[in-house]
Amino acid sequence: MLEDHEAAFHPKPTWLEKGCMVICEIGIVAIALIVITEVITRNLFGFSWEASEELGGYIIVGITFLSLPVCQVYRAYHHVQFLQNRLSPRMRALSHLVFDLLSLVFCVVLIWQLSRFVTQSHRSGDQAPTLLSTPLWIPEAVMPIGMVAVTVSLLRSAWGNWKRFRAAGR
Repeated sequence: MLEDHEAAFHPKPTWLEKGCMVICEIGIVAIALIVITEVITRNLFGFSWEASEELGGYIIVGITFLSLPVCQVYRAYHHVQFLQNRLSPRMRALSHLVFDLLSLVFCVVLIWQLSRFVTQSHRSGDQAPTLLSTPLWIPEAVMPIGMVAVTVSLLRSAWGNWKRFRAAGR
């Protein structure tokens, strides 16, 4: 658990992160309902609702990407506390800022590549080879959306850490 002084280095949750969290919560409930339905239909009626694996996979991908900004603002990522606690407030702000900036570069590259991926799927008309025949660009679109959301959270975090770094130097 992070100490209270570490909480200042992360932005407070906004409607963006809270919205992503609600969508993830709905996804978890949906997966639970899908699994329960599959178990009941297999055991009581002797047949499988074949879309359960496909829908479950789409929901897991959605949860994975939409939970990224939630994890950022609620400080769910790992931190190296033994090192952070030894740093001055200015250097701690700098270390958080460097992490935020490196993460932002990674996110921008992922947004670019994932957007290309979704666009290619849309242009080619790729569909899942299942009964649902889902156009693959639809579940794939959640990936760049989640990356944009975490980029916004990281920008807010970087801005706050930049202000802390500047203020601690005075």
